[in-house]
Amino acid sequence: MTGMFSKEPVDRRSALATLGAAGLGLLAMQWAPVYAVDLKDDTLAKLLPQFNDKSRDQIFRLLKEPRFSGHIPAAEVVSLADSERKTVDALMVELLPLARTYSRPPISNYLVGAVARGISGNLYLGANIEIPGHSLGFSVHGEQFALSNAYMHSEQGVSAIAVTAAPCGHCRQFINEMWPSGDIQVLIADNPAVKLAALLPMAFGPKDLGFKDGALPVKEVNLARPKGQSDDLTLAALDAARKSYAPYTKAHSGIAIGTQSGRIHKGAYIENVAFNPSLSPLQTALAALIVAGETYSVISRVALVELEGAVISQKSVTEAALSAIAPDARLQVVRTTIAV
Repeated sequence: MTGMFSKEPVDRRSALATLGAAGLGLLAMQWAPVYAVDLKDDTLAKLLPQFNDKSRDQIFRLLKEPRFSGHIPAAEVVSLADSERKTVDALMVELLPLARTYSRPPISNYLVGAVARGISGNLYLGANIEIPGHSLGFSVHGEQFALSNAYMHSEQGVSAIAVTAAPCGHCRQFINEMWPSGDIQVLIADNPAVKLAALLPMAFGPKDLGFKDGALPVKEVNLARPKGQSDDLTLAALDAARKSYAPYTKAHSGIAIGTQSGRIHKGAYIENVAFNPSLSPLQTALAALIVAGETYSVISRVALVELEGAVISQKSVTEAALSAIAPDARLQVVRTTIAV
């Protein structure tokens, strides 16, 4: 497996041909998901047969940590790569079946897994999400999930992303927003590594609208603490809103989901220069909830903090999505201002 990814440059024509073939080959890989929260030792052995017992024990330990939040710290990544005698690139590809266990695709029943590598060396898991009964625009693609996971962990940048199938145009646009240099490596099993620039030539990015950088590293916005608001859920949503990336609308917003277990899962709004690939704060928060091993059924409260007088609001889409996945959850909407 260490020779899986070529170091030779790959032109766009070759990249599209090889990744296109990979995507077509994976269209048949549809099956009932095995949720990561239900994993047992024997299940992990079936899911990750390439890994040795020591490595699977290490992964199992990480998954079962009470505060596991979908990322594998750099030191653990190095340990796994050493134990497996593989490159980190190869390790990322072989972790995709695990990432895919977080998929929630009730419409397509098509499971996508993704693993992003931060420049810190940390790995971030991701999978696709679909909201039953609602527009496909509510979907979160696997690459978006993994990258938003990295974003909410305050990763400084992303160097590579492994995916179970070739990234769609929507995802290529989203990846480009996170790290507009175009040098992110895209990894798919049995194919050479490909730089994003080869898959997205003549990219339209933040610089086209006069912005120097992309979403990473996270740049906090100085939002004021709303008067009279002191509960943990609202303050968590405010923290997420301060981390939001909204250079085009300035409509900073964040969400915090409170669950019956007492955990709080935060999601920041992550905007995109092409607008449609933007992730709402609820989508980002749902990704955090799922990768932490919790389900929609345990959502009890949701707090949305957004900028007063902004040109867009997240309230209506949040209400619509919650009506499908957590109709009994109580939504609190709080407005804030830029602190002076």
